[in-house]
Amino acid sequence: MSLLTKKADELLGWVDARFPLTSNIKAHLTEYYAPKNFNFWYFFGSLALLVLVLQIVTGIFLTMHYKPEALMAFASVEYIMRDVPWGWLIRYMHSTGASLFFVVIYLHMFRGLLYGSYRNPRELIWLFGVGIFLALMGEAFFGYLLPWGQMSYWGAQVITSLFGTVPFIGPDIAEWLRGDYLTSDATLNRFFAFHVIALPLVILGLVAAHILALHEVGSNNPDGVEIKKLKDKVTGIPLDGIPFHPYYTVKDMVGVVVFFIVFAAIIFFAPEMGGYFLEANNFVPADPLVTPAHIAPTWYFTPYYSILRAVPPIGISQFPGVAAMGLSVLAFVFLPWLDRSPVKSIRYKGNLYKGWLAAFVISFLVLGYLGTVPANVWGQFGAWLGKADIATVVARIFTAIYFAFFILMPWYTKIDKTKPVPERVTG
Repeated sequence: MSLLTKKADELLGWVDARFPLTSNIKAHLTEYYAPKNFNFWYFFGSLALLVLVLQIVTGIFLTMHYKPEALMAFASVEYIMRDVPWGWLIRYMHSTGASLFFVVIYLHMFRGLLYGSYRNPRELIWLFGVGIFLALMGEAFFGYLLPWGQMSYWGAQVITSLFGTVPFIGPDIAEWLRGDYLTSDATLNRFFAFHVIALPLVILGLVAAHILALHEVGSNNPDGVEIKKLKDKVTGIPLDGIPFHPYYTVKDMVGVVVFFIVFAAIIFFAPEMGGYFLEANNFVPADPLVTPAHIAPTWYFTPYYSILRAVPPIGISQFPGVAAMGLSVLAFVFLPWLDRSPVKSIRYKGNLYKGWLAAFVISFLVLGYLGTVPANVWGQFGAWLGKADIATVVARIFTAIYFAFFILMPWYTKIDKTKPVPERVTG
């Protein structure tokens, strides 16, 4: 043993006596046994963590030059884009990262729907994950105002006004969020504080809880088989498990490389992504006296925005739509108790669940598209059919399908014809 190696071991021993470094590395990497049949759907968990780190790092550099003041915010963003060395790259990495964060999160959640990752004993993991999703939505919403462009300003004005529709306490909530009667400098400062400090701390805490809960009960797999049930009698190692490191850390690098190729392609060739990632109106300074012709949220909020528009108001109150929009997100919380199937994975579920899951995905995509277009975009065509607005009718149909996926789940998962689940993972 060389002197350098001996000194390194002594230093490691000194640290271990005061901090559980080696034991944590073993518990969460080298001696954490994951199922040996992970497929490409399991890339998205590690990619979500990667994007979170990217967003934090690029956000730190942006805050070094950003001015959270109504008179200077837009100009400071232009300064970052034009005068700060590589500022344009940092800004585009942050804006592209925001959209790709939601892409990765949606695919990660879809994996959970495919393989029943929300089922016993992983209910708490799922709840922490939904908490991360809700906090991420808040983080994106608060960050959306910061460029102080036309769409940022009016989007924030519309969304905060929706909170005012809540009976009794709504106006007070809206006023507290804005810090004023209208979106103003106080709103910008408040949103900046939430975006930069408050919600990142919440997200980091929930991510830590999510990972700790996952490593406590073990990872799910495409077969939905619990690998901890069958262990080696001598070593106690799961027969169908392999160490997360080096096997899956190396495998995840493949997903990371592909992700960075896509990430770089968007940043260097299409950072605005045709207006879906960065809208044209957001390159115009905010003007409280000029309302854009069509106010719409960023693409990752548009399915819920469509649900909001699809539900008719009661008189002049938009609260039913706001309530439906909120329930469409909170419905994910109840999945562990709505699914009554005797099996976890879609591999062994019947055609009923597969059909409803396909209908849910289609409804989510259609609602997402409808949320990007004006409500009366097909108004003339709708008039020929005797309808005031066919887009609203289509949105209502797919909103009903969206909610039916959750409401009817106890019924169709219980009567669905399932296949026998193997004792061990099938690879």
